[in-house]
Amino acid sequence: MKKFIALLFLPLLALSSNACSTFLLARDGKYYFGRNYDWVSGNGIVMVNARAVRKTSYNPDGGKATSWISKYGSISFNQFGKDFPHGGMNEKGLVVELMWLVETKYPNTDARSEINELQWIQYQLDNCATIDEVIATDKVIRIGRNNAAPLHFLVADENGRAATIEFINGKMVAHKGDKLPYPVLTNTIYEDAVSRLKNKPVNQWTSFGDNSVDRFASACQMIQQFQQTNNNTDPVDYSFSILNKVAQGDYTKWSIVYDISGRQVHFVTNGNQHRKSFSLDDFDFSCNKAPLALAMGSSATGPVSKYFSPLTFSQNKAVIERSALESKTHVQLSAPTIAGIADYYNSVLCLN
Repeated sequence: MKKFIALLFLPLLALSSNACSTFLLARDGKYYFGRNYDWVSGNGIVMVNARAVRKTSYNPDGGKATSWISKYGSISFNQFGKDFPHGGMNEKGLVVELMWLVETKYPNTDARSEINELQWIQYQLDNCATIDEVIATDKVIRIGRNNAAPLHFLVADENGRAATIEFINGKMVAHKGDKLPYPVLTNTIYEDAVSRLKNKPVNQWTSFGDNSVDRFASACQMIQQFQQTNNNTDPVDYSFSILNKVAQGDYTKWSIVYDISGRQVHFVTNGNQHRKSFSLDDFDFSCNKAPLALAMGSSATGPVSKYFSPLTFSQNKAVIERSALESKTHVQLSAPTIAGIADYYNSVLCLN
């Protein structure tokens, strides 16, 4: 799986800095998390992930696996099948989203259990309610280093606390509180992006000659404008305005806004700019039924909870196969690789 994920994301390097952007916006004690997902394929599913499910990390390379039982239900956005999300929000209001970071260097093998870089996201959604709990998991698990995609993460919780999580020179580096002046992350080491902004006055945050830093600066500037002026724009609408500002043309496949305080999710795709929305309260997160999912390409608009339907093994595999097909100009996945990822669907166990 690790080799697969690394191959999946590697082409983003060829797209220069055309990659993902994330941020956290605050208004009157309520919090909104925005993210753009930029890639050559927009295929995928919105997944409902249940509580009380026993899982074991998928480590085909033979690393020390970790097992856990999901404590919280969640929704996630998955391009390559169930339990390998690109990001999501759980019922406690924790949001985790990934971005590419070429400077990432994961830890060497040690006594901790090993987990895939995408399953790391699901592990956090399953087990954690706050950013501090996410950071604390570094004591017991580590992302496997061999063939892993270099990622970093923006995490936020219902208290409006945010953290960037990076792996630099084999160590977790987290920024939060006073060390997180801007709750924004693109594809530059966080400290480096902040340093670039410090070297220019705010009114000159227009062009840094670096796509990633430009997106970082644009999002920071728009957040400051929203919070420093008497702006009556709805925070969800304003969040989409930020995402539009930092969008990367046809590469921006999904734009998502998590209303953390309201436990609601709003999103559009490049194939359907009509907004889709749902509430986590719309779903039963018990595990004694087939998992529910919604195709990202669904033509439904407005409230879409009623359009989620049971996801079978065959449907899940078809999602993986289609994503592989649509990404074939950038990555080629063997039939055994696709089968191995798909088979993980049957490895989890409901304990209710």
